Amino acid sequence: MTPLDSTKEYFVTGVAGFIGFHLASSLLKQGCKVIGLDNLNSYYDVRLKRERLKLLGCERFTFYHADLTDKKKLETIFQRHPITHVVNLAAQAGVRYSIDHPDAYIDSNIQGFLNVLEAIRTHPVEHLVYASSSSVYGKNTKIPYSIHDRTDEPVSLYAATKKANELFAHTYQHLYSIKTTGVRFFTVYGPWGRPDMAYYSFTKKILNNETIDVYNNGDMWRDFTYIDDVINALEHIIPRVPTDPVIYNIGNNNPIRLLRFIEALEEVIGKKANKNFLPMQDGDVYQTYADISDLQRDFGITINTPIEEGLASFVAWYRSYYNV
Repeated sequence: MTPLDSTKEYFVTGVAGFIGFHLASSLLKQGCKVIGLDNLNSYYDVRLKRERLKLLGCERFTFYHADLTDKKKLETIFQRHPITHVVNLAAQAGVRYSIDHPDAYIDSNIQGFLNVLEAIRTHPVEHLVYASSSSVYGKNTKIPYSIHDRTDEPVSLYAATKKANELFAHTYQHLYSIKTTGVRFFTVYGPWGRPDMAYYSFTKKILNNETIDVYNNGDMWRDFTYIDDVINALEHIIPRVPTDPVIYNIGNNNPIRLLRFIEALEEVIGKKANKNFLPMQDGDVYQTYADISDLQRDFGITINTPIEEGLASFVAWYRSYYNV
């Protein structure tokens, strides 16, 4: 592993988000200087985002409350700080939300990412790492999903914007020699997670004796990936500057059926869930399954936190945070 250089300056967008917070926290613990940006939008509880930011507060952390669509603010940040690495995690998340709010995805995921690329073109950095998604595999029926598979049949606008990010990055590396690495995340979960994700909302509803909606009658498979494994992978990727544009899957390489996932959550909580079985939602896919052989070949890392262990950590955090 190429070690992280604490003399460098790391610009993390979406720093108040789930993955951004954990990455910034880890970088700061290793003595790195972090510049963070987040628009603190209300897609989910802003109080949770502000609590994350409080935990990041130290002299090596500088926060900007701004949106990636604000080109002038981005220009100011790059002028003010000698940024060497950019990790773009800011995005409008959520597959289902994109059905009813398409403009939010174009603004944040398309225009926002283009603004980041343009800022880097003017103020060169050593490496841009950006978030893509397992959603780009869309209708792909070949499993596990490989980075070498076709990804030209998205089934949601969210997926389409993430695929566009990959194409933008490839183009800017070709035109302007911006070194880029894309990371396709697979259903990341864990403490300080996103309230819009199933594991989070299921936990809340089970504890409150509320009914949970289970789509496709629970016959869906997801490659649930624990947050610590994701951060470990990112910290291997960030310091290694690629010659050509590269993309990696970051997933657990072990998909779990939704009903088994719910059973594991029930076991950790100690309560049975009241289930409302529903058909598949528009924009959803039947399964996700990450082939991480390229990641393992290049970095020699393993991603294998068992779902039972990861959920136990999440539920322990949830009970502590909400005092339940």
